Amino acid sequence: MTAHRDAPDAIVVGSGPNGLAAAITLARAGRSVVVYEGRETVGGGMRSAELTLPGYVHDVCATIFGMSVASPFLGGIDLSRHDVELVHPDAPLAHPLDDGAVALLERSVGATAAGLGVDGRAYRKLLGPLVREADRIIPFVLGPILRVPAHPLAAARFSRVAIRSSAALARSRFRDEPARALLAGLSAHSMLALDRPTTAAFGLLLAITAHAHGWPMVRGGTWRLADALAAELRSLGGTIVTGRAIRSLDELPPARAILFDTSPRALVTIAGPRIVGRYRAGLAAFRYGPGVFKVDWALDGPIPWRSPAVARAGTVHLGGKLDEIVAAEGEVARGRHPARPFVILVQASLFDPTRAPEGRHTGWAYCHVPNGSSVDMTGQIEAQVERFAPGFRDRILARATAGPADLEASNPNDVGGDINGGIEDLRQLFTRPVARLDPYSTPARGIYLCSASTPPGGGVHGMSGYFAARSALRREFGIRI
Repeated sequence: MTAHRDAPDAIVVGSGPNGLAAAITLARAGRSVVVYEGRETVGGGMRSAELTLPGYVHDVCATIFGMSVASPFLGGIDLSRHDVELVHPDAPLAHPLDDGAVALLERSVGATAAGLGVDGRAYRKLLGPLVREADRIIPFVLGPILRVPAHPLAAARFSRVAIRSSAALARSRFRDEPARALLAGLSAHSMLALDRPTTAAFGLLLAITAHAHGWPMVRGGTWRLADALAAELRSLGGTIVTGRAIRSLDELPPARAILFDTSPRALVTIAGPRIVGRYRAGLAAFRYGPGVFKVDWALDGPIPWRSPAVARAGTVHLGGKLDEIVAAEGEVARGRHPARPFVILVQASLFDPTRAPEGRHTGWAYCHVPNGSSVDMTGQIEAQVERFAPGFRDRILARATAGPADLEASNPNDVGGDINGGIEDLRQLFTRPVARLDPYSTPARGIYLCSASTPPGGGVHGMSGYFAARSALRREFGIRI
C-alpha cells in the first residue's frame, strides 16, 4: 500500500449510499479517504443481480428513487457524467381497489386531484401548498431533528399536519376510499401502525417528492447508481477496498476520523472497548422495526391488471381500502403475519426494457413482517397481486424469495429484515440512535455513525452520511461546510 492508503485522514466502514455520501463529502473538503466494504461490490441496498433467470435484471433492494432525486446531497452530483440515466414512469404510483377504481398519484397535483372525485378539492388543499414549498420542506425533513429550520414557516406548515397519524388525517380530510387508501398506502412505508403519531409525515413526504421530483428508476438497474457514486469518489482521490469485512478497529490503519455506515449493533462490535458507558447501553437498546419479505419474478408478459390504468405506474400499492391497510400494518406491529398483507410492488421493466429479454418482464413485491420472521409470505403476496390482476400467477416463469434473514445476510444493516435502519416512531425519531445533540458523533473521539440509524433515517438519499461527514470535518479538522 502507498503511504496515502496507510494513513488516510478518514476511513468509512461500509459503502451503502450513506457511506459513499460521507466519503464524497470528506473528499470534497480535501481529506484523503478510504472506504472499506465487506462485499465484493459497493452499494449496500443499491445492487442488482440475475436473481431468477439469465437476462432478467432484478434490484436486490431499492429500485424507485423519489427520495434520491429530492436529496440535496445527490442533487449536487452530475449523475449523467457517470452514465446514469433516470427513467420516469408515466405515473409514480397506482393504488387499485376491488371495485375497479384506481387512485393514481400523478406528477401533477391537479391531475391527481382530478382522479379522486369528491376528494379532489381536499387533495389540492392538502398537498398543493406543501408541493409549492417542496424545496423548503424536503431539506427540513432530510436533516437532523434538533436544529433551527432554514424556513421555519414552511417547516411549521408541514409539521402541523405531519405530526398526526395517517389514519386520522385520511379520515378527517377525505370522504371516499380512493383518496383515503392512497394516503394510507404512502404512509405504510413508515413500517409503523398507521394509527400512530407522525405516520402522516411519511405519506405526505412521499407524495410531495412524487409531485415535485417524480419517482424514477435507473436504466439498467440500481447498481449503476452505486457505481456512479463510487466513480465520483475515486474522481476526488478517494480509495475503495472491497471484499474486506472489518471486525475490529485493530484491522484499520490510523485515521483522525472513522465513520461507520453500519447498524448500531455492528458499531458496538467493531469499536469494542472504545464505546462504553451510557452511550454503549443506548446503542444496545436501539430498537429495530418490522422486517420485509420480498419476492422477485421473471414474467412471460406484463402483469395483467384488471384496471389498465395500473400499468401506467412504476410502483403499485396493493392492500385495498384504508381500514384494511390499517388492520394489516397493525397486525405486523403486534408481531403477527396478516393474511392479507399490504404489498408494495414495482414493475420496472414496463419502463426500462433493458431489465428483461424482449417481450418478457420483471417484477418485485414485498410486505412487512415482524422483525426476524421466518414465515414464507410468498403465497400471501401473490394472492394480493392476483386479487387485482387475475391470471398473474400464470405469467410467472421463475421467482426468487428473500425473508428477513436473507436480507440481513445480504446487507448486515438490515437487522432482522428492517430496511429502514431502525424503527422510526416518535420516540426514536428524536433519539436516533441515542439522545445526543450531535447524533452522528460518539463519546469516542474520532468515531462517528453515518448509517440510516441516524437522522433522517431510511431511504437512498445519502443525507445521513453527508451530515455525519460535516460533523467529522468540524470536530476533527476544523472545517465547516
